[in-house]
Amino acid sequence: MEDKTRNINKWLITLTVMIPTFMEIVDTSVANVALPHMQGSLNAGTDEITWVLTSYLVSNAVVLPMTGWFARLFGRKNFLITCIILFTISSFLCGAAPTLGALIFFRVVQGAAGGALIPISQAILMETFPPWQQGMAMAIFGVGAMFGPIIGPTLGGWITDNMNWRWIFYINIPVGIFAVIMAKFFIFDPSYLKRVKMRIDYWGLALLTIGLGSLQVVLDKGQQEDWFNSSFIIAFAVITVLALLILLFVELTHPHPIVNLRLFKDISFSSGNFIMFIVGFCLYGSIVMIPLFLQTLMGYNATMAGMVLAPGGVATLIAMPFVGAVIQRYDGRWVVLAGLIIGAYSMFLMQGFTLEASYWAFVWPRIILGVALGMIFVPLTTVTLSTITKVEMGNATGIFNLLRNIGGSVGIATAATLLSRYSQFYQNNLAGHVNPYNPVTQLRLAELQQAAIARGLDPVTAKEAALAVLYGTVQKQAGMLAYNHIFWIIGIAFLVIVPFLFLLKKPKDHSSTSFH
Repeated sequence: MEDKTRNINKWLITLTVMIPTFMEIVDTSVANVALPHMQGSLNAGTDEITWVLTSYLVSNAVVLPMTGWFARLFGRKNFLITCIILFTISSFLCGAAPTLGALIFFRVVQGAAGGALIPISQAILMETFPPWQQGMAMAIFGVGAMFGPIIGPTLGGWITDNMNWRWIFYINIPVGIFAVIMAKFFIFDPSYLKRVKMRIDYWGLALLTIGLGSLQVVLDKGQQEDWFNSSFIIAFAVITVLALLILLFVELTHPHPIVNLRLFKDISFSSGNFIMFIVGFCLYGSIVMIPLFLQTLMGYNATMAGMVLAPGGVATLIAMPFVGAVIQRYDGRWVVLAGLIIGAYSMFLMQGFTLEASYWAFVWPRIILGVALGMIFVPLTTVTLSTITKVEMGNATGIFNLLRNIGGSVGIATAATLLSRYSQFYQNNLAGHVNPYNPVTQLRLAELQQAAIARGLDPVTAKEAALAVLYGTVQKQAGMLAYNHIFWIIGIAFLVIVPFLFLLKKPKDHSSTSFH
């Protein structure tokens, strides 16, 4: 970076961009645990309250790919500071919201302001550090990014239990003020990124908002509405397809497109984005399934389920700085390859989860997955963005983060759908073996009936109780098999993307052996 930025310590710049990033990432997950409390105080139904999460994700997804364009239009420093101020004010308004409608509206504003914070921060870091140190810069950024989801639910739970759910939003106010002061003093626009006069791409803006907004709604509400059996989902799916197809044409013909799709001509960049999309799919799909398995089948409470997930996040935190150091000297693509294989291995371990497993049997595969993610995120980001010019860096980081998020939404939607379909499939299969003519079933029923009679129930009630217990067992076993099947699919997804690594370009300034 040129001019004033040269005189500023790069670690001060790193700290400056980490603060708003951390605040935004914490806010993505902090509200999850507070939903039941919000539901009570805002008098909302279960379906309605989930819009508090959906609205944030939708506006976040819409803004992500526009980040580079906005930075060129307003100047990056001005845009970053405006986003932090907007995020902080909307956080206060979310906390003060008197009704559910108001809360959802302010969450849309908060998500839009937050959407730009991560790609801008990443673009600034990629430019502040020389090419051979970009891996370490992304590792430090990754530590902040991974720390958010670990601390978010825990912090949200503690604040909600001890104070009030409104404070999960109020807590952003001092952090936001501090972030604005830091950005004012330590962030400067490089000379090639001065504000430019350009024709505003209104069509691109409208189509992107409609297309991505509709896509998020389809993914978030699909399972709940029974997918394409619902006219609501079909309507949004048609809007998504039409808007994104027209967007493709508009953006490739506009002189100053809001999203520079021409970047995808670079095979290395396209491959990196596809790999990140699938990694997002695997990461979010598995992270949603693990606590569900523990809470629905194993009887864990929310805190205990969090205690299973947390060590994996810590493992990622520990792995990232090591990975950052390794990729300063060696080809990062080898590290991604190892990460994908280890990620698949952790999923195949999860495929062996049983209803008798101990706490540590759940924790170890999660720790292995955490190490794998640390090995994938940092080098994949560095290698994918290493071929992009500095001028286009804001655009590229926006697209890259968008694809990770959409991958995550697809992962969550797919996992939830497969869970209900496979549970039904396995239940039908198992129920076929549990019939009155099976001697094992007869013996088990007799045992359960005797146990119920011994507790003082009459024979008729005891038989009903025994059948209920047996049905419950079949349901639990079917659920376990369904989860196991999903973990296996996610493991295969990790391996399927390995060939795409060979399309990534070798980063410059590496003396290691070539990947090809």
